[in-house]
Amino acid sequence: MSAAPLLRIEALKVHLRVGNAVVRAVDGVDLTVGPGECVGIVGESGSGKSTLARAMVQLLPNVEMAELSGRVMFDGVDIAAMPRPALRRLRRQSSFSIVFQDPLGYLNPTRRVGSQVAEALQESAGRASAGARVRDLLTEVGLPDPDAVARRYPHELSGGMRQRVLIAVALASAPRLLVADEPTSALDATVQFQVLRLLRRLHRDRGMALALVTHDLGLVAELCDRVYVMYGGRILEDADVFTLFEAPRDPYTARLIALTRQRHAPAQARAG
Repeated sequence: MSAAPLLRIEALKVHLRVGNAVVRAVDGVDLTVGPGECVGIVGESGSGKSTLARAMVQLLPNVEMAELSGRVMFDGVDIAAMPRPALRRLRRQSSFSIVFQDPLGYLNPTRRVGSQVAEALQESAGRASAGARVRDLLTEVGLPDPDAVARRYPHELSGGMRQRVLIAVALASAPRLLVADEPTSALDATVQFQVLRLLRRLHRDRGMALALVTHDLGLVAELCDRVYVMYGGRILEDADVFTLFEAPRDPYTARLIALTRQRHAPAQARAG
């Protein structure tokens, strides 16, 4: 018998009020992520996947809601119904974290990197142990000379280094689920590959569940066990990654796969 899902989303609706219009960003989504599983959530821009990512960790945008309903069950507890203080405590207790695509938007430009990683540690960490943990985390995400990096400000780092710092912040609470929302889209191709390889290693070594939110089916093929395809706020199709690529059921999925193969064909031809 398979283990119960770590995350279960049931009939989730996130409808945003924008002026006189209602945007059905997430419109009745069901989704699961098992312990230690890597799940892809794929769709083009405007499909609702980033809003879904935020809903998974209850960090929804600060806009007027036309409708917010459904359940977001983490380890059997509905975090969508949880009071904010309890939710903040849960995030610090080996539960769930998120990595966004724009590190400069989420790292404080006026604070050194080390203090921002330390702030995300579990509250039980003392000052001396916090310093060691910050060093370990920066090393784990592949940053050379972690003590020097910890003393720098975000603007003093490259884009790839900032993304690694943001991943270190997300790992500080030892999450059982990491949600990665377009984590490589702002990076050049070489750094994208490095960050992808880092996420794969962290997922494997920590036994951590990973939800990868992306427009790129190529990343999903590299990393994920299962995939959900989104369009217009809804899940069009879900399958294990091999079945999805070999026998897509929905024409939209088939089109995404064809576009992915076209993009990768020139690189494969050069490699041959």
